[in-house]
Amino acid sequence: VQLQASGGGLVQAGGSLRLSCAASRLTFSRYCMAWFRQAPGKEREFVAAISGGGSRTNLADSVKGRFTISRDNAKNTVYLQMNSLKPEDTAVYYCAADIFLSTSTRAYAYWGQGTLVTVSS
Repeated sequence: VQLQASGGGLVQAGGSLRLSCAASRLTFSRYCMAWFRQAPGKEREFVAAISGGGSRTNLADSVKGRFTISRDNAKNTVYLQMNSLKPEDTAVYYCAADIFLSTSTRAYAYWGQGTLVTVSS
């Protein structure tokens, strides 16, 4: 399994970014996909997750109303649309895949390499 995250960058507070995670070497529609993030000096934390068919989503309270997770199974890609970004959203964002939908890092067997998001104030 390979997961390739992209789309990170530098953005001003209040701005938007869309992260993408392209998956390969797996039957994509069978896997739940998730985004986690890790800020400097902090533990990796859950951001969002989506079921294999896309009918169920779960968002961390800190991003509800600002972030949206979606997927395109024809393209083997999951997205994280991030709006109204805040400096506290600054982190390396990782995509992850597993059979079961979960908010725990321990539940995910496969991880991408991460993409850095920096939000300036």
